Amino acid sequence: MGCFTFVKLMVVLFNLLIFLGGLTLLALGIWVSVDGGSFLRQLGPFSDQGLQFVNVGFFCIAVGAVMLLLGLLGCCGAHKETKCLLLTFFSIILIIFIAEVAAGVVALAYSSFAEGILKAWATPALQKAYGSDPVFTKIWNTTMTELECCGFTNYTDFVGSKFEKENGGSLPPSCCWTNSTPCSSYEAERSAVQGCFKHIVETLKEHANIVGGIAAGVGVLEIAAMIVSMYLYCNLDKRIS
Repeated sequence: MGCFTFVKLMVVLFNLLIFLGGLTLLALGIWVSVDGGSFLRQLGPFSDQGLQFVNVGFFCIAVGAVMLLLGLLGCCGAHKETKCLLLTFFSIILIIFIAEVAAGVVALAYSSFAEGILKAWATPALQKAYGSDPVFTKIWNTTMTELECCGFTNYTDFVGSKFEKENGGSLPPSCCWTNSTPCSSYEAERSAVQGCFKHIVETLKEHANIVGGIAAGVGVLEIAAMIVSMYLYCNLDKRIS
């Protein structure tokens, strides 16, 4: 029972930290998304890099919400000694772990397949939503500006798009090295600005050790969380008896 109590306390504390971290990220993401100007003013000299925080806001909201849910399930499940909550916590961690492993395998072994799947979504979205959906447009503008890339594959993603038709044949400024309007298809072809997907892949390859280390660390934490949650789940009956 001493071991059970120790593990239970560690699980509660660990998930409490996850919950507080998720709450913080969620609040930060909402602040950045709703009132980005106020957030950027707090950064002082770094406020001129504000465009990159558009993506950060949505990312923080998504990650914060998941962490909030996991922390709540794990903390309540361990503290209340509820098998249902512990099993739910274990199942969510297992699903996330399997999804991460699957995504990593596809990305490493079937990079062209992964590119095809993403392209099937990204290209039609750029054709229809870029320029008309404010959130989608802002995210892509930020991505293209910060990474110095154009579209998903290249400038051809915008050729024949709704944005091009509404702007008299002009493409986004990021598609031309001059980074100014108008950016014609001819100028974009001459500029040969790289697509964002290729740029991201090359960046990941350059920092493969860091990315691999982070992925391994996250994986170890997830496995540890599954082991302790299953330990508590399997020993609850013994504790009750």
